[in-house]
Amino acid sequence: MAEAKEKKKKEYNWNEFSICETTVMMLKKAAEDGVETAFVRAAEMKPCPIGADSACCKHCSMGPCRLNPKDPYSRTGVCGATIDTIAARNFARMVASGAAAHTDHGMSMLDIFREVVHGTIKDYKIKDEVKLREVAKSIGIEVEIKKKVKRDGREVEVKEPRDTLEIAKELCEELEKTYTQVEGEIPFVKRVPPKTVETWRKLGIVPRGSMREIMELMHRTHIGVDQHYENIVRQCSRTALSDGWGGSMVATEISDILYGTPKPLVAPVNMGALKEDHVNIIVHGHEPNLFESMIDSVNDPKLIEKAKEAGAAGINLTGMCCSGTEVLSRHGVPHVGNFMSTEAVLVTGAVDAMAVDVQCIKQGLATVAKCYGTYLFTTNPRCWIEGAEHIELDEKNPRECTDKIVEKAIERFKSKRPEKIVIPQRVDMGVHGFSHEYINYMLGGTFRASYKPLNENIINGKIRGVAGVVGCTNPRVRHDWVHVELVKELIKHDVLVVQTGCSQIALAKAGLLKPDAAVLAGDGLAEVCETVGMPPVLGCGSCVDNSRILIACAEIVKTGGLGESIADLPAAGAAPEWMSEKAISIGHYFVASGLYTVFGVTFPAIKGTKFYKHLFEELEELGLGKWGFAEDPIEMAHMMIAHIDKKREALGITGPRERKLFDMADRRALDVV
Repeated sequence: MAEAKEKKKKEYNWNEFSICETTVMMLKKAAEDGVETAFVRAAEMKPCPIGADSACCKHCSMGPCRLNPKDPYSRTGVCGATIDTIAARNFARMVASGAAAHTDHGMSMLDIFREVVHGTIKDYKIKDEVKLREVAKSIGIEVEIKKKVKRDGREVEVKEPRDTLEIAKELCEELEKTYTQVEGEIPFVKRVPPKTVETWRKLGIVPRGSMREIMELMHRTHIGVDQHYENIVRQCSRTALSDGWGGSMVATEISDILYGTPKPLVAPVNMGALKEDHVNIIVHGHEPNLFESMIDSVNDPKLIEKAKEAGAAGINLTGMCCSGTEVLSRHGVPHVGNFMSTEAVLVTGAVDAMAVDVQCIKQGLATVAKCYGTYLFTTNPRCWIEGAEHIELDEKNPRECTDKIVEKAIERFKSKRPEKIVIPQRVDMGVHGFSHEYINYMLGGTFRASYKPLNENIINGKIRGVAGVVGCTNPRVRHDWVHVELVKELIKHDVLVVQTGCSQIALAKAGLLKPDAAVLAGDGLAEVCETVGMPPVLGCGSCVDNSRILIACAEIVKTGGLGESIADLPAAGAAPEWMSEKAISIGHYFVASGLYTVFGVTFPAIKGTKFYKHLFEELEELGLGKWGFAEDPIEMAHMMIAHIDKKREALGITGPRERKLFDMADRRALDVV
């Protein structure tokens, strides 16, 4: 390991870093091999306490200005900016950056969709016409045409399905407004419950177009522009909503239309999915296009034959992070680990190639890959890494990129593999792929698809409420532990959990995405799970697929009985190990949509400041949701449960309903018209 950094070895208790036994095994091996990982860097580099509390401003060259977090009102920045202005600006720029990441992802998907429907991209096609028509219908696009025909000698009007490509072209044009529109409201606002939209209009936070909202938010946070925390947060809300109900939702819906809408399937998670006698290829990132083409490449008979000629039994494709979660949910491709395991998996020595596109990709991967002779390829023009080879994916000819990566992986298997391969022999099976559409079908069947059974079981108390537990993993806390303990406590108290992103993988490794995990749930939730045959934790996909949770919330409101606004629902969200600006944008679009959202690890605001109070109390008073913060998972769970109970009380559904078999006297007493 000549390429590894020469430094004095420090002893660590690796079990304190992660509850994932395969990650711990690889961290120990990395230490023995002299290879540094993000876990070690985090342990040796403490976070800046001033920066963590968002008490530092570096938006102009008169600074950076650092305020005292213990006495934040004792001074201001050089320009006179108070702690509330500084913290609000910092928070706003995190929202802008996170929203930009999801918006750019969504625009990339829309670009491909446009080329597909106009026939200039041939490798990708519309796979889910039903989803195409449903999405189009949801934003007011006609999916049927009226025709007059003669029947029994008279002329009658009938409806016929409109041409699929015509609908697709119109949908593409309409969704472009999500990004480019400068006035009006983005298309998917039509999916939001009317009372929620009424609140947004009253507050002036309905998003016009993502580009305008992000641009305006960045302008407002420039020195000398917006200097009132409430006004900055208002534009934060507008920008975040353009992400959740805009960029992210477009990315999810177009991915489903092009590659198929997920349905539940059983699939493996963890490093044991690697195979020593196969060429192992990992795809890591967020955009599904690379992965979809890679699936075609690894199944090409010619490339499989090349792998066998090199001595391999075949080609083994696995995923990591969010693009891995997406194809896990859509196609059942094995997933070998979430964000904080991306370096550790390379330490096995079994990975012949890792291909990445965008988001959540550590630069440290290049160093670790080099130590073990693994090929690391960047494929997206937005993301190059020093030390990695760049093979760009051209969507008009994607196989040129993915075939080349497979060939390089075969070359590494044949001649450059290290002598010692260590693959942790653990695989965790779970059920993944709970799209909004499938949940609807699962509860009501083909002809009575509906959220009504869910609403009824919330109303009768069998299900206390719903929680979305999502987001990243963070080395500042014990890897996976907060996610797992939080969710176990929630389901124990009859809270149904929906998940996306790295959190979903943490829970899959813990065995909570299996129907038999219902034994850990409260009696009411367990009964529902056993009746439906579902796990108490529903995996919905990647980060952008948080939009599925928004759609589900809107559908619960539409179904009736649980209020008129998303803010009325007995529901809450959490990102217990968040680490990215995307997570702040996600959290804030849930808050702006009306949900209580709790973050762990740290929060970029100082308790006791006016800005903090605005986020944690006053937004709820305006008819939106609110933020929460806790480091301990049990405390976090009970904060969410308390909020759910508060909403149940406001709806008048506290306590279980008495189930009584009516006798004849009871029936006669009923006042029936």
